[in-house]
Order: sequence, then C-alpha cells, then structure tokens
Amino acid sequence: MRIALFEPEIAGNVGAVLRLGACLGAAVDLIEPMGFVWDDRRVRRAAMDYIDHVAVVRHPDFASFCASIGAARLVLFSTKASHSAYDFAFRPDDVLLFGKESGGVPEAVATACPARVRLPMRPAVRSMNLAMSAGLALGEALRQTGGLPGATEAGAEIALA
Repeated sequence: MRIALFEPEIAGNVGAVLRLGACLGAAVDLIEPMGFVWDDRRVRRAAMDYIDHVAVVRHPDFASFCASIGAARLVLFSTKASHSAYDFAFRPDDVLLFGKESGGVPEAVATACPARVRLPMRPAVRSMNLAMSAGLALGEALRQTGGLPGATEAGAEIALA
C-alpha cells in the first residue's frame, strides 16, 4: 500500500506523512510541484530520523506518477466524495491519494481515480489536516487488508488473555 500526495504545500505535513509511512510500512509518492523546497529543514524536522525508513518517490507531474503505479488502484480521499472510507473495501495494493492542502485535486485528477472516498466528519468543519487524514485513512486500509504491523502478534495476545 502506498500514500500519494498531490502537490503538497506544507513541509511539516509531508514530514509527518513520511513518518507515518515509516511507522506503518507504506511507501510515499510526492507529486510535484511542491509548495516548498524539498531540502527544507522543516521536512527533516517533522520526519526526524524516520525519513531513513520510508521509501519516497518524487514524480515531476501527475502523468509520470500514474505511469509508475501500474495496475494499482487509485483511491482519492476527498471532502467531495459521498462514500465513507469506513464502508469501502480496500485492497493491499491500493494507492491512497490526497490532494493539496489549499484545494484538493483538479477535476482531471479526480476523474482519473476509479475510487473516491471521504473521511466522515462533523458538517460544521471544512476538512482535517492532511497528515491526520492520511493517518486515519492508512490505518483503516491496513486494518481491513491485514497489513498493520504486528497485527498477528496483537491478535495472539488478545486471544491468550
């Protein structure tokens, strides 16, 4: 399973997603242009030494990114989607796509995604933080597909208790 960020604008969010990928074993794709210089110290600060434990691929544009993922399914997380991520059947090779912080993805990118889902939230608020959204999404997708690190061991401990 992979996380893809479309034209991310905030270095701290990218750093937090890199740390998430390192902790849960998901590679991260960054689709440029980004809203900051890649060597920005804020990315390193947020990702800390975890950046050395995650596979990161930078793509010059959306077309290059699409060409790199083969037959994997793109699952777009969008506040405009009507289907809840908690009622969606994830696959182990899905690519979880998140749009830029200020405006999501353009319609052409949304149309290229065979699946669109949303994270449920209260109607009085607009959206969650990008890194928080990625964390909730990846956790649910890995839970469904049995891909959470240590899931087998945790289940065994519960069964013995």
